[in-house]
Amino acid sequence: MPDIEAVREFFKGDKYATEATGIVIESVEKGHSVVSLEPDGRHLNAVGGLMGAVYYTMADFAFAVAENCEQPSDTVTVTQAVSMNFLRSWPGGKVTCKADIVKDGRSICLYEVKCYDKDGKELALVVINGFKTSIRK
Repeated sequence: MPDIEAVREFFKGDKYATEATGIVIESVEKGHSVVSLEPDGRHLNAVGGLMGAVYYTMADFAFAVAENCEQPSDTVTVTQAVSMNFLRSWPGGKVTCKADIVKDGRSICLYEVKCYDKDGKELALVVINGFKTSIRK
């Protein structure tokens, strides 16, 4: 299991997710992660709901953390395709996303990410295909 503090330190480099949005890594192991967010006014759409892009950012970040927490330094897995289904509206409060690997192949992987409200009700279901590639330096 990776050192969560080392993973958090590495993913501070994802400034949009961690700084602009405020997502926190709760737990991580290869193929699984949990991230959370306490939404505030900057995360809301014009009618006071949680902006769809927040769900996307959280799901994409949860996927990245779960998949890249133990990658060799010369490879990275990036998002190749996403399917997102919104299941119910956000009632307010903390949002948690859990990413779980479904299939891990040589060059692609498939993850299921579920987003939950503060009461554990599922808000969104996201399926992410990842592509494994070399890091260009």
